[in-house]
Amino acid sequence: MTERILITGAAGGVGTLMRPRLAAPDRVLRLLDVADLPPAAPGEQVELTRASVTDPAAMSAACEGVDAVLHLGGHSLEQPWGQILDVNINGTYTVLEAARQQGIRRVVLASSNHAVGFVPSADGEAGDYLFPRPDTFYGVSKVAVEALGSLYADRYGLDVVCVRIGSCFDRPKDARMLATWLSPDDGARLFEACLAAPEPGFRVVWGVSDNTRRWFSLDEARALGYESKDNAEDHAAAVLAEHGEPDPDSLAGRYLGGVWCGPDFDTAIKEAGR
Repeated sequence: MTERILITGAAGGVGTLMRPRLAAPDRVLRLLDVADLPPAAPGEQVELTRASVTDPAAMSAACEGVDAVLHLGGHSLEQPWGQILDVNINGTYTVLEAARQQGIRRVVLASSNHAVGFVPSADGEAGDYLFPRPDTFYGVSKVAVEALGSLYADRYGLDVVCVRIGSCFDRPKDARMLATWLSPDDGARLFEACLAAPEPGFRVVWGVSDNTRRWFSLDEARALGYESKDNAEDHAAAVLAEHGEPDPDSLAGRYLGGVWCGPDFDTAIKEAGR
């Protein structure tokens, strides 16, 4: 039987990395974004939809006939409050509501380490349900994403897994990512586990590879069936040769959110022109 999965934000960084890795002979990927999406590659079964996650009618149509939703859509960097509120928070509500109305039982939501960005890294391994301390409006939106997921799980019985993604890139880009990296292959393994786990209810899990320097717990991810096969330490020599050893007193070393805790991500300072 063919499975159909809706991926929002499919043209974004994580969506682009996941598209080929989540493709399967018995699976159709319904890819949604406001940006253009490349046509199907040989062997791919895809349905391309150009729409915004903030459009209720479009999202209802996109969810029709879908077995599960992987919600990656939204702003991935800090933006003024109005944009974050509309796209990241209201957009997630719109996706969840469309899923509920169409009878979809499984939704995987992209959360972020920035939901807990102001937690000091020196506090030890960050638990899966670490209490929010967002570092930006973007981080606040991810706290709201998790809260909406909890509501839809408890009130409507959806299975909702929120993945607090660390840093999902082809390779770690700096010394901090030696602790926070989620390899694309591990990302696909984790999302597959989130989609396949029987009746998970509501979960918050860390999206990270089993890195030697890992800051984040893998307990809940492993409970869902995730097995990491990659380690950022394989890239450590090249990363440290370029960037040097991480400074524990720097923002990148002190906080889970890294430089996002600094003034460059303070929208009030930006808006004041300082």
